Amino acid sequence: MSEVSPLTRRRHLLASAAGWALGAPWGRSATAVTASPLQLEVAAFPAVDEVIRAAIPAFEAAYPGVKVRLISRQYADHHTAMTTALSTSVKVPDVMALEASYVGRFSQGGGLMDLRPSPFDVQALQPRFVPYAYDTAVSRNGAVVAVPTDIGPGTLMYRADLTERAGVTLTDLTRSWDSWVEAGIRIKARTGAYLIGAAQSVKDILCRIGRGPGEGIYFDTASRVLVESARFRRAFALARRVRREGLDAQVATWTNDWAEGFKRGLQATELNGAWMVGQMAHWIAPATAGLWRVAQLPEDSYVSYGGTFYALPRQCPEAHRSAAWALVEMLTLDRDRQLAALKNEDAFPALLEAQDAPFFDEPMPFLGGQRARRLWRDAARRIQATPVHKQDRFADEVINTELSLVLDQNKDIDQALADARRLLERRAFR
Repeated sequence: MSEVSPLTRRRHLLASAAGWALGAPWGRSATAVTASPLQLEVAAFPAVDEVIRAAIPAFEAAYPGVKVRLISRQYADHHTAMTTALSTSVKVPDVMALEASYVGRFSQGGGLMDLRPSPFDVQALQPRFVPYAYDTAVSRNGAVVAVPTDIGPGTLMYRADLTERAGVTLTDLTRSWDSWVEAGIRIKARTGAYLIGAAQSVKDILCRIGRGPGEGIYFDTASRVLVESARFRRAFALARRVRREGLDAQVATWTNDWAEGFKRGLQATELNGAWMVGQMAHWIAPATAGLWRVAQLPEDSYVSYGGTFYALPRQCPEAHRSAAWALVEMLTLDRDRQLAALKNEDAFPALLEAQDAPFFDEPMPFLGGQRARRLWRDAARRIQATPVHKQDRFADEVINTELSLVLDQNKDIDQALADARRLLERRAFR
C-alpha cells in the first residue's frame, strides 16, 4: 500500500473561521463541511474492511478535521444490519460497503442516496469504471446509488495434472458446456476426481447466460416470470446430467468437505470468480500451488461473481456528505490503492486505469506462472449488468428447491419450472 496517495498529494484544505472545506482529489469539487471535528462511520465486511482500514491513516492525514470509525461485521451479519438500518433509520452509517446483489435490492427501496446530483456528480466518473460494474448500481429510475470498487469476473479453474492424466485438453473443457461434461466423464473414469463440487453451480451460471434485453435472471423489467425459458431448461438439464453421471461431489460451497476435496485433488474444476484463486492460494488449498490453471468459462460465457460497492444512505447527515464522498472517491479512484487491494486482498479492481498496470502482466505462481489477470480483464469488459428484481431472493429459493427435486427425486424438469413459475407469479408484483 502506497504511503502517500494521490489524495494526500493533491488535497486542498480550505481553512476558515467557520470550519473547513473538503478539496476533492482528481480535480473534483466538494461542498464545505462546517462541523469540526467530524466522525464518519463506515460499515463493511471482510476483507473490504482491511482495504478501508489501510486507507484511514492517509485519509485522516489529508483531512485532519475528520476521524473515521470502521464498523466491521461478518458478511451475512453486515448485510442484515444494513437492511435493518435502512428500514428503521436506526444506527445508519455514513458510508456502507455492499456486495453487488445487495446494491440492486437496496436501490429499489429508496434507502440509498442518488449520487448523480452535486456535489457527487457520479456520471462524470462512469468512463473510469468497467461498464457492467457502473451499470449494476443504476436503479430502474436511473438513479446511481453506489460506486464500484472491486469485481468478480467469472473463470474456470482446472487442475492441470488431473486433466493431463485424463487426456483432456483445454479445448475439451471450454468448447461448450456439453464438452465440459464429456471431459468430466473422462476425468472421473481415469482419475477418480469429480468434475465439480455441486451440480447447482452449473445451474447458477447457465440460467444467467443468453438473457434478452430488459431481462434479469428470473423476471424482466415488467415483472414477467422467465423461469420457463430455454436457458432455465438447459440449466436444469445440464445440472441433471452432471448428477446422473456422478460428476458432482454433492458438497456445498465453503463447507469442510468442499475444501477437503480441493486439498486432496478430488475435484478437477471449479466455476467461480477470479477472487477464488486468491482464496485457494492463501486459505483453502495452498499446498496445490502450481497445479491449477484458469480459462474463460465454456462457450465464452461471461458472468459476474459478486463485487463490492460503496453507498451513502439517504440518512447520511448533510454535514457529513462531503467527507463521506471524499472517502468513497479515495477508495474507488486511487489507482495505487486499488492495485494494493488487488495485491493484498485479491480485490480485482473496477477502476479501468488500475487494470492497465504492469502488474496485470505478471505471472501468478499459484497458477503455474500463468498470466491470468489478462484473461480476467478481458472477461470483465464483456460482462453485461444483470437487472435486479425485488423478488430475486425468493426466486433463488424457489428455483433451488425445484432443482433439488429434479436432482434427488427425478422430478420432471418442465413440471418443476412450471411449478416455480406459478409460485413466482404470485409474488412478482408484491
